[in-house]
Amino acid sequence: MHYLLIYEFCKDCLERRAQFRDAHLGLGWQAVERGELLLGDALDSPVDRAMLLFRADSPDVVEAFARADSYVTNGLVERWEVRKWNTVVGQQVATPVR
Repeated sequence: MHYLLIYEFCKDCLERRAQFRDAHLGLGWQAVERGELLLGDALDSPVDRAMLLFRADSPDVVEAFARADSYVTNGLVERWEVRKWNTVVGQQVATPVR
């Protein structure tokens, strides 16, 4: 199954993120190596949210990632949510429909 982790950033996220970025990216690359995180980054213009695409058996994996993320634990992310994404078209779909 695919899940989207949606972050809503605080207003001064770009100014504050430098000291937490290495830990944030390290956590992300660990999730990639486990085959959980497929894509992730901030939306642009404005940089107010981010989307991270996970492939996992349950939302628990995604929620654990968010709770451990330095951007979340240090207040750069004001709100986050996990949403199941029913993918049906593409090379890496969870449930192909033709």
